[in-house]
Amino acid sequence: RSITLLTDGKRSQNGGTVLSRDGGLMAYASTARNGTDRDIWIRDTRTGTSRALVTAGGSWSAMDFSPDGSRLLVMKYVSAAESYPGVVDVASGKLELFPVDGGKASFGGFAFAPDGKAVYFVSDEALQGKPQEFKTLRYHDPATGKFEVLTAKIPWDVGGFTIADDGRHLAFTTNEDGISRLRVLSLPSHEEIRLPALPIGVIGGLAFSPDGKRLALTMNSATSPSDVHVIDLAAATLARWTQSEVGGLDAATFVAPTLVRYPTFDKVDGAQRTIPAFYYKPSKPSKTGKYPVVINIHGGPEGQSLPTFNPTAQYLANELGVAMLVPNVRGSTGYGKTYLSLDNADKREDSVRDIGALLDWIAKQPELDASRVGVIGGSYGGYMVLASLTHYSDRIRAGVDVVGISHFGTFLKNTESYRRDLRRVEYGDERDPAMNAVFERISPLNNAHKITSPLFVAQGRNDPRVPYTEAEQIVKAVRGNGQPVWYLLYADEGHGFAKKANSDWFGAATMLFWQQHLLND
Repeated sequence: RSITLLTDGKRSQNGGTVLSRDGGLMAYASTARNGTDRDIWIRDTRTGTSRALVTAGGSWSAMDFSPDGSRLLVMKYVSAAESYPGVVDVASGKLELFPVDGGKASFGGFAFAPDGKAVYFVSDEALQGKPQEFKTLRYHDPATGKFEVLTAKIPWDVGGFTIADDGRHLAFTTNEDGISRLRVLSLPSHEEIRLPALPIGVIGGLAFSPDGKRLALTMNSATSPSDVHVIDLAAATLARWTQSEVGGLDAATFVAPTLVRYPTFDKVDGAQRTIPAFYYKPSKPSKTGKYPVVINIHGGPEGQSLPTFNPTAQYLANELGVAMLVPNVRGSTGYGKTYLSLDNADKREDSVRDIGALLDWIAKQPELDASRVGVIGGSYGGYMVLASLTHYSDRIRAGVDVVGISHFGTFLKNTESYRRDLRRVEYGDERDPAMNAVFERISPLNNAHKITSPLFVAQGRNDPRVPYTEAEQIVKAVRGNGQPVWYLLYADEGHGFAKKANSDWFGAATMLFWQQHLLND
């Protein structure tokens, strides 16, 4: 039961480990060299020695070792829309970047085929000069020039994939409007095999058994926490291996969301653009005739809210009689390259206008109370909460900002150096006078006088992503308005609350906040 520290134990970021087939080598990403660049390091697991393998600057990830362990596929990440794949010789450290069709593209998984010559990868690279909206699963053999797009007929992003150790099958998932779909291909024919019916939900953790005959996966849904299921590939049968407990609650009472789409302010091809949102509606009738509403906005912004198990939504629905709406505003992943880019740089507040459109939609629903709407979000979602309050305080009763950005300029100045350039690509470069002027105009801190609703700000003192100073300055500014502001600062937390006692306390405080400022007259 002894423990061996593999990295420096200091203020560095380390992760993304990949093992060679025989377990003798481990590659991982680390900021240990200079605190800014995410290099690729390699460790000999037998001798215990580590060395930097790729130090080309930027944010790199290890993807997959060749079967013989002599080469390592790597990826340089620039933004959600831009990555650069390559291969490095493990012995010499020589790095070769692969050409990217169209010059710039997004990439997902990247792995050697069983023969160690060809590769499988996920990308939205242009095909025959034509831009692609979604990331597809692709196969390429450089030696023969053979190239296939294996999911060309699926108009959704491919998520993760994994290849069986025996080289006979490849499993992958697609993200279809937030719902996962699993498919398994025979190798090398790439023919799809028959699978048993799976529960509807979000799939993760794909792994083949060592003999390649079974496939394990985790399945999470709105009404069930994650459980392990195992598929027998030859028999096409499904076995559920775990039954996650839910604290003694009756899972039959849990509310499943419906997917709605509401119109927003702009048009696509002459038709009103719609924004997807998951709608958790209480099963019991409202005592007042209309349900209060909490809008839950995801972070990222290159993220996506999925219909996974959400205990907060269940508590709001079943205990407080509150509906929850979880939108995927413009800039979210999962809906194509164009949608992802709609909030970049000076278009930032267009995503806030999507929240305004959701408030309009709420007002038109006979079962929802437009006079009792709250907003909650974390990280970038925290910015969205603050920005929504600066624009719509007359229509939002209260807001909860968790580790949120209050001023893009101060955020970019104070965030950890390894994050700065990554965030500039998405938000804009504060060193550009024109972009800095946009930040000064739209940042919630400079518009704090417009926040006239009760606010709850929660933050971790050790947050490397969104420094605690972002919380301190917005709390001070809004309190200057004479508005009630609850402020929770954990000295032993970072970007979010990982310790159970802290998370439980925050959850209870949030429910008390809603009871006092959303539900009370």
